[in-house]
Amino acid sequence: MTGGFKGLILLSLCLVVWTVPIDRKQDPPQEEKPEENADTGLYYDRYLREVIEVLETDPHFREKLQSANTEDIKNGRLSKELDLVGHHVRTRLDELKRQEVSRLRMLLKAKLDSTNAQSVQMDHASLLKQFEHLDPHNQNTFEPKDLELLITTATKDLENYDAERHEEFKRYEMLKEHERREYLKGLDQEKREKEEKRIEELKEKHRKHPKVNAPGSVDQLREVWEETDGLDPQEFNPKTFFKLHDSNGDGVLDEQELEALFAKELEKVYDPKNEEDDMMEMEEERLRMREHVMQNVDINHDRLVSLEEFLKSTEKKEFKDQREWETLDDTKPVYTEEELLRFEVELRDKEVELGRRAEKLQQEQELLKERSKALEAQKREYQQAVMEMSQKQKEQQAVNRQPPLGPNGELQFQKEMHKLANEDSQVVKVPVDQNGDVKNNLPAEPPQNLPQHTS
Repeated sequence: MTGGFKGLILLSLCLVVWTVPIDRKQDPPQEEKPEENADTGLYYDRYLREVIEVLETDPHFREKLQSANTEDIKNGRLSKELDLVGHHVRTRLDELKRQEVSRLRMLLKAKLDSTNAQSVQMDHASLLKQFEHLDPHNQNTFEPKDLELLITTATKDLENYDAERHEEFKRYEMLKEHERREYLKGLDQEKREKEEKRIEELKEKHRKHPKVNAPGSVDQLREVWEETDGLDPQEFNPKTFFKLHDSNGDGVLDEQELEALFAKELEKVYDPKNEEDDMMEMEEERLRMREHVMQNVDINHDRLVSLEEFLKSTEKKEFKDQREWETLDDTKPVYTEEELLRFEVELRDKEVELGRRAEKLQQEQELLKERSKALEAQKREYQQAVMEMSQKQKEQQAVNRQPPLGPNGELQFQKEMHKLANEDSQVVKVPVDQNGDVKNNLPAEPPQNLPQHTS
């Protein structure tokens, strides 16, 4: 990845990102390959990345990116350079936009279907306006306005992304507590006390872990330097450390590269094999650590840590702070009791609504069954009618083919058969001898009287 993409990295649009730190203990060293790009969490993440990958192939746009600053990208000035890119690049961008519009239409249809919205004709142009990362009025070509909208929308959405992750975790924790309380309500006194004791034991077991160093402190970085990089902790050098963990070599540490540095600290607290360790909590802890470092190090708030910013952070007194990091267990709950009560009311309302929908679906299913039975009965009646009609047609054909009756009611062909039989009985049989010659057993005929001649 080139330095020109540093501005776009602030949008978490890294094209090549390693999500794990380099392990210097491996011998022999293996060829390093980039892993799959880290998802920004945006619903248009794939479209965003594909657009950037295509733009990167254009030499002119790539050059402009290298000289652009963060403000040029944020305020949309860079989008004007789109008119100067090659024809093949614009053609590919047009294709990507049409694919994205098609995908959004499918999402809209699925949403309308799920809400039972009865809409015979959908105005896609109006519905697409709710998506701010493209121009809904032009659905066929990718224009400078599309690039401007894509960048500004991604900037705004990513700024809110961390807050949304915190809110999602809060709802997860409230749901977990709600289910715990409901489960305990269903137990008798003895079993409930036993279960509560077991839960407390698991919590206590989870709290017993090695010291967690404050993220970004000298102790935490030295631990990575020694255990991950395989280097002497006494020879720790911040500049060398930075270059080791700038995995893609773009001169900055992005959010994914920073979070990779916290793996060792998180492993002290969370183990996926342990019942008491919640992996959702681990991800929330990772986010808290990264926000802590960014707050202390990211001076210009571009969601990146440059080498200059990193070195300046090592000069602060907080860098040598040896206090232990306060994990989620050491802080106050992420929700209040009032928030939990409101959440439970919301859950009950949703359960009631789901119950109504389930009842409605059941009624519709019963109605469909009745209609199916009626249709089946009609089908049988139709088949019976067809069979009876076919039988009548066969009988009528038999009647049409029957010969006429005689004077006594007999069939005409029977009278003719009797006549033929009588004729056969009157036929004279000619005897033959052994040689096949006709026997002459007939009596000789008397000679005929010859005419008398008179003289």
